[in-house]
Amino acid sequence: MPFVDGTDFDEFYRASRQRLLGFVYVLTGDLSEAQDAVQEAYIKAWQRWSTVRDYDDPEAWMRVVAARIAVSRWRSLRSRARAYLRHGAVESVPPPNTDTVEVVAALRRLPEEQRTAIALYYLMGMPVAEVARETGAPEGTVKARLARGRVALAGLLAVELGEVADA
Repeated sequence: MPFVDGTDFDEFYRASRQRLLGFVYVLTGDLSEAQDAVQEAYIKAWQRWSTVRDYDDPEAWMRVVAARIAVSRWRSLRSRARAYLRHGAVESVPPPNTDTVEVVAALRRLPEEQRTAIALYYLMGMPVAEVARETGAPEGTVKARLARGRVALAGLLAVELGEVADA
């Protein structure tokens, strides 16, 4: 049954959606996966409707597209499962300890230029030349920011640690 104009897409959808969903459900055994694959297939059909509507059997094209989408999703899930078995579960990240919280709080009190230089140099492991390129500052300026930032951090952390010790 050939469909002639763009308004026929709605008619095509209504006439074929249940059959297509049933077909993909039988392939996947999972209604949710089948619904997702069919929805994606209809999106592809809608985007290409000016071509698809002229096919001898647009529904046959839909079956092929939906089946390929379902198989692709299944392969993706299978690959993730294999990776999980091969590498194990992602280890949970421990919560920050009090030292980390204090350092982050002290870093927040530094000027942005110093904080950025320290983060790029110490946390990201970038050399001074790369930090200079990334921040658009001369290397000498980066070195000065690092030095001033270290002194400021030492002072902030000593005060904060001293306050904790007094408490």
